[in-house]
Amino acid sequence: MATLHLLSQSPFASRLDSVLRLLGPHDGLLLCGDACHALQPGSAPQQELERLPDSIKLYALAEDVAARQVGLPERVKTVDYPGFVELCTHYAKVNGWL
Repeated sequence: MATLHLLSQSPFASRLDSVLRLLGPHDGLLLCGDACHALQPGSAPQQELERLPDSIKLYALAEDVAARQVGLPERVKTVDYPGFVELCTHYAKVNGWL
């Protein structure tokens, strides 16, 4: 059963490591809020994301990426708020990491 994982906390002081360990082969990860800092080129979190299997889909909330002026790796797809809601319907479960 595929799960969409939502992470909004900074990758430097959050549960990113826990999320990455629990991702299943067909899960998705949506970065929003300060979690978008994980996309900083050359950062340790960005390198961890790049090592994930291609079957794990990576998303970022477009508004939060723009607000934080971070780069966007090719494999990360941006979504707006309506796209975020639609994305939630494509997964059997949605797990928010507080």
